[in-house]
Amino acid sequence: MKRINIGYFFKEGFLSVFSHGLMSFAAVCMIVACLLIMGSFSLLAMNVDENLKKLEDDNEFLAYIDEAYTDAQIQDLIARVKAVDNVDGASVKFVTKEEAKAAYLEGHEGDGLYANIPDEVFRDRLSIHVVDLERFIETVEAVEALPGVDGHRAEGELAEGFVAVRNAVTALAWVLVAILAAVSLFIIANTIRLATFTRREEIAIMKMCGATNGFVRGPFTVEGLILGLMGALVAFFLQWAVYGAVCRAIIGSGALTLFELLEFKEIWNWVLCVFLAAGAAIGAVGSGFAIRRFLQV
Repeated sequence: MKRINIGYFFKEGFLSVFSHGLMSFAAVCMIVACLLIMGSFSLLAMNVDENLKKLEDDNEFLAYIDEAYTDAQIQDLIARVKAVDNVDGASVKFVTKEEAKAAYLEGHEGDGLYANIPDEVFRDRLSIHVVDLERFIETVEAVEALPGVDGHRAEGELAEGFVAVRNAVTALAWVLVAILAAVSLFIIANTIRLATFTRREEIAIMKMCGATNGFVRGPFTVEGLILGLMGALVAFFLQWAVYGAVCRAIIGSGALTLFELLEFKEIWNWVLCVFLAAGAAIGAVGSGFAIRRFLQV
């Protein structure tokens, strides 16, 4: 009996999709638009996150030490730096000017221009790692405010900028997805409601003959799932094409040289699964809204 019901559900669902071609087309287009926008912002956030992970190893800044400080004062300063909130105390390292020069000259041993740089150019400094990249600038300012710290050099502000971009993109993506998902649900619900309205007498007879709500709802749920999955597949291939075109344009222009882009072939399976799940959910929920009131017989 279950096999007959499933076959009936799919048969009626497919017929309903194609018998309301214009409304079905509108529903699929809205799902495609919703998923494309969601996917584009999600891919942007993924690229930012990936670059943030690479910057986590470089979440370091240098705090220059007052040249008048003695060894005892330097040790006291190190202890105070380790106590600063968000500083990874275990990673705080004292670097002498000689060590700084040696690190700077590494790889240029045979170059006389580099070898003649006087030691006075370099200064004693502390190498400091932060724990939370989102508080990088705040931590740098807290360390620089300590007595004995005479300036700093930090490249991690870039990481904090990536964090801000990631947060903004994520927030905007959620807002747009919520709006477009609501519009998609509305159009799908009206598409299925149209099919339901034309069959309201048939539904009433089925109910009076003892058909369960699940049996009556089955074909309409299948219709919503088909619309959702069709939209998801179209959106997936469009997303692949759009993402590839954007990546090629960025690489060709030489822009964002510090930003490494993910290749779509590395994440296509994840994108496809998310699109299919989202499309199916939108279709099923939309059909549920549409059929609900017609079951009250």
